[in-house]
Amino acid sequence: MYDVVLLALGSERDAPGGCGSGGACCGGATGDGATAGQGATGDGATAGHGAADDGTAAGQCAAGDGTTAGQSAAADARPERCETPRVPVLACADALTARGARVETVTARSDAEIDEVLARLDGPPRPDGLTWPDPDSKTRLVVATASDAQLRAVLRRLVRRYAPPPSRRPDDLAANRTVPDLPPVAVLPLDPARSTGHRDLAAQLGLPRDPAEVADAVLDGTPRRLDLLRNDGGSVTLDGALLGAADDAGRPLHWRGRVEVDDTVLSHGDEPLLACAVGNAGGYATLDGVALLGRPDPTDGVVEVAVAVPVVARSTFGRKRVRLEVRRARGRAVSVLPRDEKVPFLDDGVEGELSRKRSWWTEPGAWAVWAV
Repeated sequence: MYDVVLLALGSERDAPGGCGSGGACCGGATGDGATAGQGATGDGATAGHGAADDGTAAGQCAAGDGTTAGQSAAADARPERCETPRVPVLACADALTARGARVETVTARSDAEIDEVLARLDGPPRPDGLTWPDPDSKTRLVVATASDAQLRAVLRRLVRRYAPPPSRRPDDLAANRTVPDLPPVAVLPLDPARSTGHRDLAAQLGLPRDPAEVADAVLDGTPRRLDLLRNDGGSVTLDGALLGAADDAGRPLHWRGRVEVDDTVLSHGDEPLLACAVGNAGGYATLDGVALLGRPDPTDGVVEVAVAVPVVARSTFGRKRVRLEVRRARGRAVSVLPRDEKVPFLDDGVEGELSRKRSWWTEPGAWAVWAV
């Protein structure tokens, strides 16, 4: 039977000093321009607005001391760092235990604590000395998430753990990849009822939200491999990014930037843009009812990119009218070079500001989720 680790990410208030660079906690900024402790709805809202908690779900934690499900943490000499696990975590642990799995709940409040959990997925030593995931591991990982940003935080650490340096690239790594097949993870949404209209990544992928069904996927499911976007800021993107901003009245603000997808130039940087969407999945497919991305698919091996350009036209009677022109392209990689000082953006729901060139590229089938 499997050993299952239920991993939740602790809130910033429970982690003095934060986790990751910049003082962010488990889902905030780690060198990718995100603002610590900030996020967004990720549902196509204009970048810089609709902010919500991106990785600090208060109270969503367990004892944080490796307590086995069903056991009391009172016997542990170390003090508890928060009250109790969230109800979905407890329910999933009970369902897994009832099926005979050995379950452990862990709350990570730093990158180092996330890494301690991920180390359990390591494979045997390799002749080349690289740390590599074990394809036959009997340990399975469930990530309890209050947002896509929290799931991204875990995937970012997986990439940093297993991506070999360019100078030590092994022969058994696929030519179109910089990381090996990352270990599958199960996603346990912490809001199964999903009272808002936002479609997170779990909803887009049709993954179960009920804790018992998540447990079934962990024990009986198969890995469903998905594309991953890496970027030159050192982070990853699971769903997508939206560049642009709005004023206090909700009106989009113009910005300029050069946007290239492989050999296709969507904007040379000399015209105003309202938005640029970089899509691996469909979380940023629309903006204020306007379709930006056509058919983003996290399994097709390409990234879809769109820019929204305001175009002034004159009617028959000479009146000026502004229409929105959407230009799209698909490819292996995309780069955005801002011509303005700073361009606000959302990346998997995390806010940031882009002040220099940023590139994303596709890692086909690099990560996976447990699905029935």
